[in-house]
Amino acid sequence: MNSFDILLSFLEGLALIASPCILPVLPLVLSTSIEGGKARPFGIIAGFIVSFSAFVLLSRKLVEAFHIDTDIIRNASLVLLAIMGLVLLIDKLSDKFSGLTQGAANFGTKFGAGGEGGFGSGLIIGALIGLVWTPCAGPILAAVLVQVIRQNTDLQSVLVTVGFALGASIPMFIIAMLGRKFMKKVGFLTQHAYAIRKIFGVLMLVSVIYLGFGGAIQSAVTPATDATAPAPIAATALQNPLDKPYPAPEFAGIQAWLNSNPLTMAQLRGKIVLIDFWTYSCINCVRTLPYVTAWDAKYRDQGLVIIGVHSPEFEFEKNIDNIKTALDQRGIHYPVAVDNNLATWVAFNNKFWPAHYLINRDGQVVYTHFGEGDYDVTENNIRYLLGFKDKIQINEMYPSLPTGEGQTQETYIGYGRADRFEGTQQHDKTTTYPAADLPLHHWTFNGAWKVEKQFATAEKTGASLRLHFKSKKVFLVLGTQDGQPQQVTLTLNGQPTDTLTVIGHTLYQLVDQPAAQDSTLEITATAPGLQAYAFTFGN
Repeated sequence: MNSFDILLSFLEGLALIASPCILPVLPLVLSTSIEGGKARPFGIIAGFIVSFSAFVLLSRKLVEAFHIDTDIIRNASLVLLAIMGLVLLIDKLSDKFSGLTQGAANFGTKFGAGGEGGFGSGLIIGALIGLVWTPCAGPILAAVLVQVIRQNTDLQSVLVTVGFALGASIPMFIIAMLGRKFMKKVGFLTQHAYAIRKIFGVLMLVSVIYLGFGGAIQSAVTPATDATAPAPIAATALQNPLDKPYPAPEFAGIQAWLNSNPLTMAQLRGKIVLIDFWTYSCINCVRTLPYVTAWDAKYRDQGLVIIGVHSPEFEFEKNIDNIKTALDQRGIHYPVAVDNNLATWVAFNNKFWPAHYLINRDGQVVYTHFGEGDYDVTENNIRYLLGFKDKIQINEMYPSLPTGEGQTQETYIGYGRADRFEGTQQHDKTTTYPAADLPLHHWTFNGAWKVEKQFATAEKTGASLRLHFKSKKVFLVLGTQDGQPQQVTLTLNGQPTDTLTVIGHTLYQLVDQPAAQDSTLEITATAPGLQAYAFTFGN
């Protein structure tokens, strides 16, 4: 269990007090805490933590199961927030809401809350706050819930989520308690509690308008710019630097060094170093490699040292010969550290493929970037650290990243991380699967397959893997059980398209359509032993 991730999620939840998405719920927390018994604020916070955590852990599966657009969830939460604002603003609605929570207040006495409107009613109010607030926090929460590769367990997901909820609830609790004390000490405010409740209602409605239409308003008042026009970048300062640079961790547990003798951070002191965490069957990594190899060719003689840390996702990626083949295919000539046990990955507390860490001459990590994109920013920072002061032009080397609306997400075949499987998987034993209709973004087997933690193996000739997807391009990590080449046939929307030769364990492109569209792909093994690991998609 990585306790650092749990602590980090707690701190990020705590930091949400400064986020705009906290604004709509603070009036509700204050207004409902001021009225009722002393135990009500405790009930509100407990209800918030429980409902928020439960909603987060269930929401992803519900969205996938029913194909719900996440914008619908967000808009529904704004409607619910608006309703709560109206409840605070309109006396009749407020009286009805109080009546609904009165039964909970009476039930709350069983928990020792005591008094009218105690712990029980607070639980219901807090649960409601947790539900309406969750979609607003979604983008921030998504970053918190990135699965740690070596600890990809349901228990960790629960602990990370609860840690985040606890962090977010502490500022609410402090505000609720201080608000109660403040209101009780100021007689004027106590006498005008109803008027103050109406003010809170107005604040909630204003917050809903801001969250719902702020982007459109901003777009209307901000002149449009030509995003495609080349723009000069001056290497006169770091762009998006870390607020707090830190000493680069030492390489740890490296099984082999390729293209280089073993290196240490101490040896690299005085150099500008770019650490690139990657793995050779990751499509996101593959798409970044042309930029990384270009920087190596362009700036190596100027003092830049690029080190690829190859941290495998699958067992076959630990094979040194496979990695060497990938280096030859991708034209990688800079040093590559083989991090088969993810020891260096953990030392950097890394979570992503690809990930870039830029280190200055003093051995400090001063800039990081995770995933694809921002190549111009990374090159600017390389040039700045190397001492270049002139400007460079953004050209066709840095195109805007294509986006695919509603594109199917990365899909794993092995049961360790599989989702969106249509039917019931049987683990670690050969099973004959029947043909099945596929909803969008789902997949299934047809014929005899054996599903293991990281991959599935076709056990008979004619066994097939079917996928209903939306994307322009489809990639699949494939290999064979005995390491010998094997033919597979591809059928797209019922029409044969190609025959693919699987030569070794690596990433294969199966589909390249003119545009992203709703399609069905079937991959059929022409002999037993075909192994499938994970689908990825792109435009």
